[in-house]
Amino acid sequence: MSFEEDDRVVLHDKHSEFDGEVGTVTQTMESMFGDVTYTVSFDDGQEAGVPEDALEAAEAEDEDEE
Repeated sequence: MSFEEDDRVVLHDKHSEFDGEVGTVTQTMESMFGDVTYTVSFDDGQEAGVPEDALEAAEAEDEDEE
């Protein structure tokens, strides 16, 4: 599943301080090899270069937690 700017997503990366948090996609970048990475903005910062397989669409109930 690909994501677009302003999509609400949950980050799954045990090495990130934002692991398990809901954020907003602020930028998508495609490499010359066709791989897409994302920049995701959170309340306390942002994570850049996030691969698609580390993201999950946020459910409607997650959006109410702002």
